[in-house]
Amino acid sequence: MPSVLPDGEPVPDDGTLPASALAGAGERPLAFYLHVPYCATRCGYCDFNTYTATELRGSGGVLASRDNYADTLADEVRLARKVLGDDPRPVRTVFVGGGTPTLLAAGDLVRMLDAVRQEFGLADDAEITTEANPESVDPAYLATLREGGFNRISFGMQSARQHVLKVLDRTHTPGRPEACVAEARAAGFDHVNLDLIYGTPGESDDDWRASLSAAVGAGPDHVSAYALIVEEGTGLARRIKRGEVPMTDDDVHADRYLIADEVLGAAGFDWYEVSNWATSEAGRCLHNELYWRGADWWGAGPGAHSHVGGVRWWNVKHPGAYAAALAGGRSPGAGRELLTDEDRRVERILLELRLREGVPLSLLREAGLAAAGQALRDGLLEPGPYAAGRAVLTLRGRLLADAVVRDLVD
Repeated sequence: MPSVLPDGEPVPDDGTLPASALAGAGERPLAFYLHVPYCATRCGYCDFNTYTATELRGSGGVLASRDNYADTLADEVRLARKVLGDDPRPVRTVFVGGGTPTLLAAGDLVRMLDAVRQEFGLADDAEITTEANPESVDPAYLATLREGGFNRISFGMQSARQHVLKVLDRTHTPGRPEACVAEARAAGFDHVNLDLIYGTPGESDDDWRASLSAAVGAGPDHVSAYALIVEEGTGLARRIKRGEVPMTDDDVHADRYLIADEVLGAAGFDWYEVSNWATSEAGRCLHNELYWRGADWWGAGPGAHSHVGGVRWWNVKHPGAYAAALAGGRSPGAGRELLTDEDRRVERILLELRLREGVPLSLLREAGLAAAGQALRDGLLEPGPYAAGRAVLTLRGRLLADAVVRDLVD
């Protein structure tokens, strides 16, 4: 969750949505994202809306405390119930992210999930995920999560090499994420993901292959691999600017992506989104797929974004301000925007083109169709799906996905 919020129109104090946003809601899936904004330390590459204890000291008071955060977030879930009214939809997915959700007690995460369950109900086959830091869980913690209803977990591995982790300011030890996979399986988790990052300054091809090998060997059914993006204002950006570490170029990122697709493919993982691979359809992250397909979701927590029926809004960033708004009976929303039909068309192209199933050519305007034809001739789109009316990226197209999508949206 990026730390910079966009501008927008004010959100009503009671969070009321336009009637148009709720029209036809029963035909769309509903998801919840629950943001936990706390971290033990700040990683040098992180630009997310997260806070360490030092950063919160004296700025948020008791309202910003981790100790009562689960209760505060439950207040927003109850607000969501009021705003969405008699919406009959059970929640299809819940994703607890951060930050480091597992800095909270396992029982707190379960209570946050229980608030969603009590107010909305969960679908019988609901996907319930939490992110986790490998060093902040143990078998008992994982067992409590599983007993409380969580059935999917995502561990931040990033790399198997100590010197790479050091550049990223990651505090876990190599080998711990792999052990966590075994512990999660023993606790009864159906689905386990490992997050990897490639392109860290000082990382070699051999380092990256070692990380992929370690991840695959641990036995998850899902792997996410993201190119390192150096955001302005982060500690890593300052180190690069001072010349302490080198910047990785786009050609290196492309090479690492090809290595990832090769190694993961050989191990039985299929790509279903440009940065995500799973061993089966059941192993995919349904929550993220709902984002990518424009479903409805309520994001609870400081800085969290939401989308319901073409209305997108975002909460105030600071945990203290967030808690104060809810304690005062007000929506924590900082701003919102009403998406036009054109906005939604463009967003469908931007997001769905990254998926294995691609995007319908019928969404493209004349210039976009011409660009799609050129992309086909350039080997960036698959011929078979194109003939059937869909734009689906080839492997080379995935390397150039951002450029392709810019052309297709006219």
